[in-house]
Amino acid sequence: MQRFFIYLFLFIGAFLLFGWYFSNITAYLILSLILAALLRPLTNRLNDFHIGGQHVPRWTAILISYSAIVILLILLGLLFFPLINNQLIILSNLDLEGIYQQIQIPIARIENFLLKYQLIESQPGYLFEEFKSFIVRAITGFDFGSFISQVFSTASSLFIGLIAVAFITFFLLLENGLLRRNLLNLIPNPYFELSVATFTKVEKLLSNYLSGLLLQILAIFTIASLGLSLMRIEYALTIALFAAIANLIPYAGPILGAMFGIIVGISTGSYSQDSELTYLLIKILSVFSIVQIIDNILLQPMIFSKSVKAHPLEIFVVIFAGAKIAGVLGMIFAIPVYTIFRVSVMEFYKGYKSYRIFKIKTSN
Repeated sequence: MQRFFIYLFLFIGAFLLFGWYFSNITAYLILSLILAALLRPLTNRLNDFHIGGQHVPRWTAILISYSAIVILLILLGLLFFPLINNQLIILSNLDLEGIYQQIQIPIARIENFLLKYQLIESQPGYLFEEFKSFIVRAITGFDFGSFISQVFSTASSLFIGLIAVAFITFFLLLENGLLRRNLLNLIPNPYFELSVATFTKVEKLLSNYLSGLLLQILAIFTIASLGLSLMRIEYALTIALFAAIANLIPYAGPILGAMFGIIVGISTGSYSQDSELTYLLIKILSVFSIVQIIDNILLQPMIFSKSVKAHPLEIFVVIFAGAKIAGVLGMIFAIPVYTIFRVSVMEFYKGYKSYRIFKIKTSN
């Protein structure tokens, strides 16, 4: 029995070391497993569909599922196109001198305050001239060639990652259950039953978690888009979509969604009085406050109670540990990864206490 647990911990350690050293491959595999879990129900339904008395070939069903994902992403991208086009028009019509004049007023007030109390020793207008010089230096010092090469490098990495994820996901869907069967074949017979129970429970919890996340995204998008539309905020659907996706990032996501809504509202509107701008901020913040209340009281308890089944303090610590290890992606994937390890350890501990095979091993 002790030898089994030693082998188990050595395997987990080797797996974590492999995941850290080949982080790109690990990320591709995790994303592929998630995408395969999301596409498997649709693929199975298409595969069971009959045409001329014959099943739709599984590879055809997978390609149709891929096409559905591509069409969905294109439709979602079209929501951002009008906003991006509007921002480009605004940038092309910027009056730099007018911007300088608007900035000069608050800088002059700060400078007058500092001069009044003799906190600085300079001529009036010095701070503004320094600010202009800083902007000019920042623009002239920008390495455009390096920026372009970085863009191409990032784009090529994303393209390679996209191809890798699509390739791995295709074969995971084509050979339905192949990865699980191969992993189970590595397990000795005395522990086979326990391992099957662990795999089944982990799959069920992760499936509930992913389904809950999709429901959460849809609910937040619906509530936010409805609220922003009723408040007559421009690009309500675009703001709601960004907020729903950003909400996947624990704790920081709601703040990012509200900030994006405020930035879009300010940049796309024209306000002659400060009261109009204040009223806009109140409307946007009130909508996102309602969204967060519903999310925290109804949606998140429903998701986590059916999947993670962990104490809120556990979730808090795990999320920030994930942020420390892998940044934003670590925060997103912290809960599913923690769920796998938590359920595995609990199931093996129950097996150690309850299963007859462990008692026989211990007595021998």
